[in-house]
Amino acid sequence: MQTRKLGNSDLNITHIGFGAWAIGGGGWEFGWGNQEDNDSVAAIKRALELGVNWIDTAAVYGTGHSEEVVAKALGGLHGARPYIFTKCSMVWDEQRKVRNEYSADSIRRECEASLRRLQVDVIDLYQMHWPPADNGGGLEEAWQTMAALQKEGKVRWIGVSNFNVEQLKRAQKIAPVTSLQPPYSLIRRQIEAEILPYCEKRGIGVISYSPMASGLLTGAMTRERAAALPANDFRSRGAEFKEPRLSKNIALVERLRQVGQRLGRSPGEIAITWVLRHPAITGVIVGARNAKQVEGVVGAGDITLTEKDIAEIEGAAAIAATR
Repeated sequence: MQTRKLGNSDLNITHIGFGAWAIGGGGWEFGWGNQEDNDSVAAIKRALELGVNWIDTAAVYGTGHSEEVVAKALGGLHGARPYIFTKCSMVWDEQRKVRNEYSADSIRRECEASLRRLQVDVIDLYQMHWPPADNGGGLEEAWQTMAALQKEGKVRWIGVSNFNVEQLKRAQKIAPVTSLQPPYSLIRRQIEAEILPYCEKRGIGVISYSPMASGLLTGAMTRERAAALPANDFRSRGAEFKEPRLSKNIALVERLRQVGQRLGRSPGEIAITWVLRHPAITGVIVGARNAKQVEGVVGAGDITLTEKDIAEIEGAAAIAATR
């Protein structure tokens, strides 16, 4: 599998990384519903067998559980372990209610807890999960602490997630930003106007999440399946999974399916490849809940779309974007 250098780091990452959000399971407000750990472990192992060399998780995924599952999957691994990326600035209480926290003490506690759950001595990429909602000093305090953790050898590189350009600038005044992790897909393209050009110009790596729009663009999501999403799956509350958006998204998937049929690929693979076509994108985070799902998406990094393919996809996306 091909690799690209991530920002200012020495990490050469595969085009596709394993996303560990869904394997955190249910029982918290941003969960994907119930999940079997054995399936999660099998999915991670299959991804590594197929050449994926990085895993993206977060402390908050499953309120710590995702990191523990990652550690379980990597236990007894022979050879070099994959790069492990995780995140901070989201904490929870005994009822698993999540809140944002940016104090130096909290960031340090979160880092130590992640190291313990992941069973590693150093985190390859430590990311601030969300920026503060206001313009106070929380961003600066958290980023200063992350830079200190990097100097201390707790983490190798530091990045951010869900930041806009102004927030990136504020962080860069303190310490270099290795990478940004934003959402990016055919139905969520806001970062194209300012954020991607900014990152590309300044050499900030971009590892985008939800390239298949949280499962909408895989080809497996139907009206019936969307309607049956359990209450503990955050997608059941999402506007894109309900009418009138759902029918337009399903129509977009059918156009992706037509392109994929010409190439012998699935709609999900086409959606991922479309994201990877952008020169500012270093890699994409692709979640999977079992080994079969992994096998159906990791080949997307090897697909080449023609100008005709891209024009057809763009046309379908434009139609889907109408409200």
